[in-house]
Amino acid sequence: MSVADFYAEVMARLGKVGIQAHIWTMPSEIENAIPFELDRDHAQYDAAMVERFWQALVQVDRLFKLFRARFIGKVSPVHFFWGSFDLAVTRFSGRTAPAPGGVTPNVAPWVMAEAYSHEVCSCGFWPGNGGYGRAAFNVYAYPEPAGFGDTPLRTPEALYDKGLGQVILPYDAVRQSPNPDEFLLGFLQETYEAAANLGKWDRQTLERQ
Repeated sequence: MSVADFYAEVMARLGKVGIQAHIWTMPSEIENAIPFELDRDHAQYDAAMVERFWQALVQVDRLFKLFRARFIGKVSPVHFFWGSFDLAVTRFSGRTAPAPGGVTPNVAPWVMAEAYSHEVCSCGFWPGNGGYGRAAFNVYAYPEPAGFGDTPLRTPEALYDKGLGQVILPYDAVRQSPNPDEFLLGFLQETYEAAANLGKWDRQTLERQ
């Protein structure tokens, strides 16, 4: 079933129960996107891979929530971006940030301005997109403090990707670790500490002691 056929069927079924849903049908954060009602190029569904991806998301969600609980400042829920298809959680310093530059495909500039109106340190999980090309965890700070990309990390598989402006940890490194929970939480903590220390966040106030 193509995306167009799936979209048409979902809308038809909603209509049968009296729900008239009106959505913007252009996928966001994707270059060369095709509106849902016109997309007959994408028509694959691998149930086994979907099941494996769901199981990975369940575990990542669990660990992101543990990491989130250590912070008592403003912090987002663990949330899923349908455009870039990543799971993420973001901590805020409480200070305002300069307006972001650049363009995100099919995303209005005001959306990005609102998303980055305040200083953040965000971590996420990509299933294989995001510019890295493989399943990976990522951490970035906005605005990025000087020296963030040069911070020595204890996680040996972690690397700073200058093109992405993010610290990357391959998913396979976590999956193959003898203690995946401890391994990932350690990576998230040390990258957050690097961003917070270099950015001079008020950690005493923002963190659970």
